[in-house]
Amino acid sequence: MSLTISRQMKAARALIGWEQKDLAEAAGVAINTIRRMEAGDGSIKANAETLRKVERAFIDAGLELLNHGAPGVRLRAAPTTE
Repeated sequence: MSLTISRQMKAARALIGWEQKDLAEAAGVAINTIRRMEAGDGSIKANAETLRKVERAFIDAGLELLNHGAPGVRLRAAPTTE
């Protein structure tokens, strides 16, 4: 489970209603870093530590990052109570 392309990152933000500034704050990185990571339509260009911070922010916000043949994102299922 990892971020691989900029469109996946944009989709993740959209799914939880975050602006770039929200993601930057949650991940503890500069907003210009988020802008650079989302620029273009291909692979995300970032160092490994920055990418881990962004991934962790999304996971903590309740997302699953998918890469089963095609990058994607979805909300984690809420735990069932029985």
